[in-house]
Order: sequence, then structure tokens, then C-alpha cells
Amino acid sequence: MQSTEHDGRTIRYRETQPDAGGPTVLYVHGSGATHRVWAVQYGPDGPAYPAVALDLSGHGASDDVGTEPGPKTLSAYAQDVTAVARATDAEVLVGNSLGGAVVQQVVLETDLDPSGLVLAGSGAKLTVLEDLRERLTDDFDRAVDFLHDDDRLFHDADDRTVDRSRSEMRDAGRAVTRRDFLTCHAFDVRDRLDEIDVPALAVVGEYDGLTPPAYHEYLADRLSDCTYAEVEDAAHLAMVERPTAFNRAVARFLESVDG
Repeated sequence: MQSTEHDGRTIRYRETQPDAGGPTVLYVHGSGATHRVWAVQYGPDGPAYPAVALDLSGHGASDDVGTEPGPKTLSAYAQDVTAVARATDAEVLVGNSLGGAVVQQVVLETDLDPSGLVLAGSGAKLTVLEDLRERLTDDFDRAVDFLHDDDRLFHDADDRTVDRSRSEMRDAGRAVTRRDFLTCHAFDVRDRLDEIDVPALAVVGEYDGLTPPAYHEYLADRLSDCTYAEVEDAAHLAMVERPTAFNRAVARFLESVDG
């Protein structure tokens, strides 16, 4: 793992395939996750481009940030992404769920000028069900169970994949995971999508019950240059559950960005 520092905290990231050629792609994880959720994307079986995957503040090996859920946390995460993008010369930002909100925030609120965005299992507004918000406050184990029910994080993943996802969320802990989901709940840039003029891909699992296909159709319709792609037989973490199909969709987009 490599690191960069900004605003008094150290952010860790993994950089792979530096000699692959083409734009460097920076992968941003979602709520209660780490860079490891992108293991297939930054590994040798992923899109053949230089890859970077970071741990946002408070996740994995990165220092935490003392912000309340909502806009301040979102801004802190956007600063993490901007710092790593500058340290690695990343040109394309890929964000899953909360990570999709973060990369939109980067474009809207910082002077970083990426050449492309991939919004995976994300949206312009990320409402979190009241039941899940209550469980994240009162009973974290029940919240983890809720997220791993059918057609939320996964549609039909194998037991090992599901167990690994549960373990990673528990490692992140209640405080960070709750902060992430409440930050998602506060996110809404529907009235600012016309400010995002970066080529984009909105890619979603066919059975995603957390950020359904309609969210991504909305992005494709409202962003100035956005393509829609759907991954069959997958839910919210399509890049984990159906990595080959997900990577194929992302690779096509990267080829178009690469010219």
C-alpha cells in the first residue's frame, strides 16, 4: 500500500498495472467497504489500464476524519479522492454507491478535471431506507444482515463472497458504516447534474434493490454525456458478483475515453 497526506491525515491506496498504458483509473469504494472491494478490477483480470484503489478516511488503513454524517463527510471523502488522484495522475474516477456520490462531489466542488466518470450502483440522490438507518443506530448486526438479504448487495453470490463482504463491513464498524449511509441519505445533486459535463457511464446490477436501474437511467437521461449499462444476474456490488461483465462494460467506456 502507498499513501498520501492531506489536511493532517494519511490516505492509503493500492496502485497496480502502472505500465498498462492509457488513462489511470481511480476506484472509490462504497459504504462500510475498503479498496479490496475492487480487487478484480485492479488485478490482472480487470480492465487493462493503470489502476488505483483507495481507502477513504476511516476505512481500511487510512486515518479517520472527525466529521458528522452528511455534507462535511462527503467533502472530506472528496478531498481524499482528489489527493490520491493528484498523487497518481488518475484521469478516470470510478465510484460505487457512496463512492459514486463522492466522485460527483469531486467534479462539482473541486478543481480536479477528470476525463471520465463511472457511476456504479449509485445515483444523483441516494435515499437510505428508514429501517436500515434505524438498524445502523440500534443493532449493527441486524443492519449487516439486512444489507446481505437477497437483491441488496448481492443477487446470487456464493457463500464465500457473501461471508467476505459481511466480515469487511463488520471490520469497518458501526460508527463508520453508519456515517457512510447517513451521508448517502443526505446526498442529492439532482438539480446540479447539468454542471457535470464529463463523459460518464452509469452501470448497475439488474437486481440492485439499493440503487435500482431507474437511478442509472435517470443519470443517463440527465447528464450531458452518459451511457447506461446493466449487468445481468447481479445486484448492488456487480463488480464483485459478476466481475467479467462489469469489467467489460467499464473497459468499453475506458476505450472511448482513451480515444
